[in-house]
Amino acid sequence: MPHTSALLGFALVCLGLVLTPGPNMIYLISRSITQGPAAGIVSLGGVALGFVFYMLCAAFGITALLLAIPFAYDALRFAGAGYLLWLAWQAVKPGGRSPFQVKQLAIDSPRKLFAMGFVTNLLNPKIAMLYLALLPQFIDPTAGSVLTQSVVLGAIQIGISVSVNAMIALAAGSIALFLASRPSWMLVQRWLMGTVLAGLAVRMAVEAKKV
Repeated sequence: MPHTSALLGFALVCLGLVLTPGPNMIYLISRSITQGPAAGIVSLGGVALGFVFYMLCAAFGITALLLAIPFAYDALRFAGAGYLLWLAWQAVKPGGRSPFQVKQLAIDSPRKLFAMGFVTNLLNPKIAMLYLALLPQFIDPTAGSVLTQSVVLGAIQIGISVSVNAMIALAAGSIALFLASRPSWMLVQRWLMGTVLAGLAVRMAVEAKKV
């Protein structure tokens, strides 16, 4: 099992990422505002299945990679730190756009909603980088099975992402109205997330190798 500090650190990264606007959040909010919260939740089911797919692929792939290539950990560490810095810049750069400023979408069937949620997540570069470059930073091969640690961390990510996105999907309309009348709140959120992500990136870049 991962150490408690690793679990808490990874949970913080996951929370920061899920609160940073990306394809999944934009699609779920758009769908919820256009077709209602129930449609957003159905779409979230497809997103969750995409998380499971990534988790299983990464769990087996990371296990093989860390065992086969001596410098794989450092390569993934710096790639993950660089990606967090890029996300931090995306959050604070001038002209950032709120995910609640969305276009109307066509009305779709529940089956198509689920499928589109799944495909949107599979094509989401933020999730791919999370599992391929960020998750390995919180795995300690001396703490037990790398596969088990990968699955545990993946389950934490899925739990946090699904819970937060479900709340956002259910409250998308109300949040959009709130932010429309208080644009300064979105600016505060963007800078807060940018600061957190940049701090995590620096910590990851200077962290000593675990193996």
